Order: sequence, then structure tokens, then C-alpha cells
Amino acid sequence: MSEPKQHPHFFRSLQGELYDWRLWTARAVVLAFASMAGLTVVVFTWMCEFAFEQFRNIQQAYWWSPLLWTPVLTAVIVWLTRRFAPGAAGSGIPQVMAALAPEVHAPMRHFFVSIWLTGSKMVLTALGMLAGLSLGREGPSVQIGAGVMHSCRHWLPKRGVVSDHGLLIAGGAAGIAAAFNTPLGGIMFAIEELSRRPEQRSNGLIMAAIVLGGLMSVSVYGNSSYFGIVGAIRVDRLDLHMLWPGLLVTIVCGLAGGLFARLLIVSLSGQSPDWFSRTRARFPVRFAALCGLAVAVLGVASNGSIFGSGYLHTRGLLDGVDDSSGLFFLFKFLATWITTWAGVPAGVFAPSLAIGGGIGSDIAQFLLGVPSTTLIAVGMAAFLAAVTQAPMTSFIIVMEMVDGHGLVLSLMAAALLASGISRLVSAPLYAALADLQLRRLVPAEPSKPL
Repeated sequence: MSEPKQHPHFFRSLQGELYDWRLWTARAVVLAFASMAGLTVVVFTWMCEFAFEQFRNIQQAYWWSPLLWTPVLTAVIVWLTRRFAPGAAGSGIPQVMAALAPEVHAPMRHFFVSIWLTGSKMVLTALGMLAGLSLGREGPSVQIGAGVMHSCRHWLPKRGVVSDHGLLIAGGAAGIAAAFNTPLGGIMFAIEELSRRPEQRSNGLIMAAIVLGGLMSVSVYGNSSYFGIVGAIRVDRLDLHMLWPGLLVTIVCGLAGGLFARLLIVSLSGQSPDWFSRTRARFPVRFAALCGLAVAVLGVASNGSIFGSGYLHTRGLLDGVDDSSGLFFLFKFLATWITTWAGVPAGVFAPSLAIGGGIGSDIAQFLLGVPSTTLIAVGMAAFLAAVTQAPMTSFIIVMEMVDGHGLVLSLMAAALLASGISRLVSAPLYAALADLQLRRLVPAEPSKPL
């Protein structure tokens, strides 16, 4: 018989913990930079909110101004991105996933995450808000947080307790946690999207860094949900009579979200032989101006509701005070796709929530007598899950955002079903875009004319 395992000696273990200065230095550095990552995302949030407020002031004073302002500024953003920070284009989540790829060694990670890209991402995304483009700040927050967190490797002892991959995961997930004010959502995002190895998922220091980064947002904004003070927006349980409406919303969101993800993959890959893809490849800045004009036209046609992240519209739906056109979800769908296609730094999390909420609201109005807030919450979780194919992250984010704990099982079921339907339509969005990011490591062709 084998000898029984020896239990660790308490005092010997305690002594080892107390006298290992490398361990405590690494912990202090990681947690300090996690706080910095969270606070950086808070500053980024302020920048985006201020920029969009300025756009709204101009747009409300001169309804026609986006037709001139948005195309010009979109072209400027794309030129600046391509000239000074090509790694800042797009969401930011694919860049972090690419940096985590096994074939990407330490000297190459600066193509995807760095302090320079963090600062560039903050400025360029805020400019996108100033332009009125349909974009979110949550995806960019992942790259911003990862860049801050990854920079702390210079201060860690050589034999540290956390790897470069661990730092990237902690920073990226802390970015999501701080952006949505949902620390639990940040942890689930790290598990579903960023972690690929079991040891990365179970590192207690990484999880502590994620929670601390998210708590920085709580310390600034208070214990409130994404849409305001907890309890201000509540959703009812999905009772038996709501089963079929909820299922309808989930199926529609699953198909629409899968189509949206597929459009993004095909558009950004540039492999389609259509005129638009050829123009984007040959004249990227001019193409960006055309995209900006298209977004401006959609914005004017929707009375300004599709501009920005969609936060105001979604909040209005949940409050029951929004009276925008029933075509909002279609206009927002197109505007977000075109914005991303333009090549600006832009996330799709918040616009996806707005689109899903619009689908839920429209179906509730069509069916009559159905509680709209419940279907709006289900639509938000379902569409976000369909786009990202990260159902657990999606339902937790929505649950914490709208104080929907009574709807937890329904949100989970909707997210899982919508994600499964999406997989029948599209490949995983962020994995496919991460593969496109890895192509940047191949020697580039001669630069194209603007």
C-alpha cells in the first residue's frame, strides 16, 4: 500500500509565505497595476461620454451637421490609425487573443498590446464617439486594460508568480469588468474568451486582479448597474405564458446575431470580390469617408437614435419612454456593421445590446400585452451571446446590468440557445478576427494609396 499523503505543516507554510519577498513583490505589483487598469478604463469612459456629448450638442443644434462632420472625422480617424497605430483598429478583443496565441512570442506582442496602443485606442475611440459613429467602448477597454496590465512585467521579479499570458488575461478581463461595472462578468469573460489553459483559469492572483480592476469602476461610480442605480430597472420572471414570446425573441436574435458576426468576418477579411472590398483595400481612407457618410444618413433617418453606443436608446426602452421607429434595430445593425467595416477602433458590445433590446421591444409591441422589459432583457442577452458566442459572459453581464437576478435561468437559457443558433450561421467572431490580426506578423505588401 502506498504511504498516506503528508499534510503541509502550518507554520512551515506560513513561514514560506512570509519570507518569500518575490512572491509578495509580484502580488503587490500585479494588484497595483490591476487598479491602474481599472482606473484607466474609468478615464476612458469619461473621455467617450464627453466626446459623444459634444457630438450630440452639435447634432441637435444643426441636424444636417453629421452629413459633413461624420465622414470627414471618420476619414481622419482611419488615416491616424493606419499611420500611427494600426494595432488599435477594430474591437481590441481580437488583438488580446492574438497576443495570447502560442506562436506569438514576447518580442512580437507589442503589435497587439502596449502602452502606446492603450493611449492610441483611448484617443481614437473617443474621436469615433465625437464623430457619432455606432460603436462601443467595452471591446476597446479589453485592449486598454491588457496594455496597462502587460506593462507591469518590467517590475516583476524574474521568477514571478504570474506569466505574461496571465497578465494579459487579467488586464483584458479587468477592462470588461470596469467598463460594465460587473466584476463577475469580467471573470466569466476571462474564462470563456481569453483563457485557453486550465492553469490560467484557476490562478487566484489573476482572478483577484480582475475583481480589483472592476472594483475601481465601482469605487468611482458607486454600487450601480450599467444603466443606473440598482433597483431602478427591474425585469419580471419569464412565466409560462411568456415562454413562446421569449423563445421567438431568442431565435430571431440568434439568427440575426449570427448573420451580424458573419458579415463582420467576411467584410474585415477583405476576401470578398465585391466592389466595396476592392475599394477598401485600395483606398482605405476614402472608403472610410463613404462609411461615415452612410452612418450619418442612417443617423439622420433615425432621428439620431443610432449614433453612439446605443446606451441612451436602450435605457429609454427599459424605462418605457423611448418612442423611436420600429426600424431602429435594422438601422443600428447596419450602422454598427458599417462603422466596424470602416476600420476605426470600435467595439460591438454596447451596440449589440441595443440591437437585441430593439428586437425584443419590437416583438413585444407586435404581440401586444407582453411585458416589454422582460423581452428587451432577453433580447439583449440573446443577441450579445449570438454575436460573441460567449453565452455565460453575455447573460451575466445583462443580469448584472439590469438587476435581472429573478430572470437568471431564462437569460442563461436564451444566451445558450442563441449562441448555439449563431454557430450554425457563423464561425466564432473574435477567434476569426484574431486570426486576421495574426496575419499582420507576415511581412506586409507595399503601402496602398489613400
